[in-house]
Amino acid sequence: MWCDGTLDLSEEARRRVPPLEDPDDLRDAVIGTWHGRMVNEWMSSYVFGGLAAQLADVGDIEAAARCYEFAREEQEHGRLCGAVVVAVRGEARAAVPPPRPLPVHPKTTRRAAAVRNVISIACLSETVAVALIGAERLEMSEGPLRDLLTRIWADEVGHARFGWTWLERALPMLDDEELAAVNAYLPYALGHLETHELSHLPIGCEPPVGGREYGVCSGRAARALFYDTVREVIVPSLEARDLSGARAWEERKVA
Repeated sequence: MWCDGTLDLSEEARRRVPPLEDPDDLRDAVIGTWHGRMVNEWMSSYVFGGLAAQLADVGDIEAAARCYEFAREEQEHGRLCGAVVVAVRGEARAAVPPPRPLPVHPKTTRRAAAVRNVISIACLSETVAVALIGAERLEMSEGPLRDLLTRIWADEVGHARFGWTWLERALPMLDDEELAAVNAYLPYALGHLETHELSHLPIGCEPPVGGREYGVCSGRAARALFYDTVREVIVPSLEARDLSGARAWEERKVA
C-alpha cells in the first residue's frame, strides 16, 4: 500500500508469485522492468479513481462505477507486477510521489472537462498500453509470465474500449462551444501522451539476449509501435467521431 511516500506491495505480491525460472544474468533487467511496471500500474489506479469521481460529478453513475472497477484492476496489476519482482528475488517496494489530481479544465464546462479527461486517460493512454503490452506478450513463450501479462493486457483492452464507447455516446451531448473546447485540447493531450510515453521508452534501451522472454522490451521497437498506434489507431478513431485528430497530431504541443 502507499503510505508516506512509500509503496509497499511485498505481502500482497508474495501471495501472487508466479513459478518462474531463474533469469540468472538477466535478473537486474527483469527487476528493473517489472518494478517500473509495478509503480506505473499502481499509480494508474489513482488516475481512474479521480476520473470516476469526475464522472459521478457530471451524473454518469454507471461510467463512474466502471472507472472505480478499473482503479481496482490497476491495483491488482501493480500487485501482479510486484509478484514478478519478488519471484526473481527483488523487493516490491518503491518511493513514489503523492498522486496528482486530474486536470479540472476550469475554462470549460464540467461536462467538456470530463470528455477531455476520458480522451486523455482511457482513449489515448490505454490504447497505447494495449498495443505495447500486446506486442510484449507475443514475444514471450507460453507459460506463467505470459499468462500474467495476458491478464493485464485483457484489462487494458477493456479500459480502452470503455473510453472509445463512452466518447461516442458523450460527444453528441456537447454544444458547439463544448465541442470546440474538446478539439482545442487535443493537441495538448497528444503532446502530453508523446512526452510521457517516450520518457518511459528510452531509445538506447535494448533487451539483453533472452530478455524478451521476461518482458524486457526494446525501447526503439516500442517507440516505433507507439507512433504506429497513434497514426493508425488513435488518430483515425478520433476522426471517426468527428474530432480533429489528424490536425491535433500535426499541431501537438510538446509538454
